[in-house]
Amino acid sequence: MSSAASSLLPELPSVFTPVVPLREAGDALARAVALAPQHGAGTLAWVRSAARIEAAVVLEPEQPLAAARPALYAAASALADALAAFGPPEVPLTFRWPGRVAVNGGEVGGVRIAWPEGCAEDAVPDWIAVAVEARLMFPQGWEPGHGLAQTSLQEEGWDLEEATAAELTAAWARHLMANLAEWQRADATGGFRRLAERYLARLEDDARMAGGKRGLDPATGDLVVDRGGARDRFALAEALGA
Repeated sequence: MSSAASSLLPELPSVFTPVVPLREAGDALARAVALAPQHGAGTLAWVRSAARIEAAVVLEPEQPLAAARPALYAAASALADALAAFGPPEVPLTFRWPGRVAVNGGEVGGVRIAWPEGCAEDAVPDWIAVAVEARLMFPQGWEPGHGLAQTSLQEEGWDLEEATAAELTAAWARHLMANLAEWQRADATGGFRRLAERYLARLEDDARMAGGKRGLDPATGDLVVDRGGARDRFALAEALGA
């Protein structure tokens, strides 16, 4: 892979500005958080790397913090769509609630979210930032099969000449914009319902969900599992350590 292949982003919609490239050791979410108060919505920070995709976007929600956190699900689905567009069609790409991403059963990355410190659950935050990361390849010397719970896109059949950090970042940003636009439409159009369905379609079952019908609460992003009238609720804020 040439260094140029991962050093420049393909052209993006004008809503993404400024676009801030970071070096290999950069933290995209931390950079987006630092820039958010000054630059606001559309700020995109991304890491120029041959080994991973890592990117973050600043948003300015109109809802209270509790109702804005489901942006995490929009970011996760956008990442899945971006990865799927470059990968083998038969390879399963799934989520582990709330924000881990797996390919063919091995964990490959995840999604993070941040908001202003001290923001109350019922207050509209000045900004939130969503970030994604996915492992393109393991470090040199990594032995295949070492760490069976983990994998990389390269090991699962992605062509890294095409699926560069730059291409995947741009694809994620475009899918994220589409997901957020759909979610923000009037409630009558079912924007959140479609966002939830898209996320839940990729969500792996675990012991908490076995035998239940799964849903997401639009007011909080909580995972709700209904077992014939008995309802369990798993708080998104708690799962994120808020």
